[in-house]
Amino acid sequence: MKSLIPDFILDAWMSVWGLLPPLMQYLVETTFWILVVMISVILTVAFTTYFERKVIGYMQGRIGPNRVGPLGLGQPFADVIKLLIKEVIVPQKSNRFLFIVAPLLTLTPALATWAVVPLSDTFVIADIDAGLLYVLSLTSVGVYGVILAGWATNSKYAFLGAMRSAAQIVAYEIAMGFALVGVLMAGGSLNLGVITEAQAGGFSQWFILPLLPLFFVYLISGVAETNRAPFDVAEGESEIVAGFHVEYSGVAFALFFLGEYANIILISALTSIFFLGGYLSPFEGWTFLGEGQLLSFLREPSLAWLCAKICFFIFVFFWLRATFPRYRYDQIMRLGWKVFIPVTILWIVVEGVMAWMRVGPWENLAG
Repeated sequence: MKSLIPDFILDAWMSVWGLLPPLMQYLVETTFWILVVMISVILTVAFTTYFERKVIGYMQGRIGPNRVGPLGLGQPFADVIKLLIKEVIVPQKSNRFLFIVAPLLTLTPALATWAVVPLSDTFVIADIDAGLLYVLSLTSVGVYGVILAGWATNSKYAFLGAMRSAAQIVAYEIAMGFALVGVLMAGGSLNLGVITEAQAGGFSQWFILPLLPLFFVYLISGVAETNRAPFDVAEGESEIVAGFHVEYSGVAFALFFLGEYANIILISALTSIFFLGGYLSPFEGWTFLGEGQLLSFLREPSLAWLCAKICFFIFVFFWLRATFPRYRYDQIMRLGWKVFIPVTILWIVVEGVMAWMRVGPWENLAG
């Protein structure tokens, strides 16, 4: 099959590429893959909003978007154009610099975290050994965007919403951190690729089985940390104005909106990696299925498996929103502080016993 790019262009590019020093080649290649991943995530965010409206519409007996483009597929782009052309109003007595920076602090960590996410067994932008610490640090930065957004507007309503949202995020961030300590104990490394490979061998080797309580704690805490229903008291549109971003409009509001959905996709990806083997196949090692080309493909690790798991967890986010009523704030805080944190600490102790007895992920541990 002939290349879509003419040969003379390829030859010219290869000759120029060969003249570049190794450091420049590395920077160009890394920048290219960063752009590819970021554009893919942003497009996924756009169609996630469409998918949410369609899924919840189906669950509630409605049609959902169906006017813009075939099957309503143009609706995300119509929403983007609408937000881009709306005026951005900065309150007169606000801190203008922090008012503008706050939405970026919410979105940027959700995008930057993808640098250490292994998308397949051969591709990761930054294969660093401290990947888990990198994820924890960046996901914790998002709370600063929420606090600054509420404080910089110089509005009491926005500030109260920011404080309530920040308290909720911090409570569930602690539970998520303890859950990841359990993943670290099982995987034996801070490198996300090593954690994924530690689950090789099919579904029976995935961490979801020995770490089932931590799986539910991490997933539910992820729902709470992204301020999604039924934990969306920070911006319950049905009874309060909008929480910390009440004064934002246009592109500034769109960045908060984009950050929320980018975090949903990120939490889904991290849950898949930590507990469901990431890009690994659930059928790995199932040789009795035969040696056909299709069956052989199903047993191999690939990006397709990671995408399928991410889509499943995104669907769970929407399913929860359409099913459960909003919790009271005291119920949310009690769940985070009095239930999830003690459960994670208890299960870390259980993991220590399992490691001592050489069962589960520790059965092959050298004595």
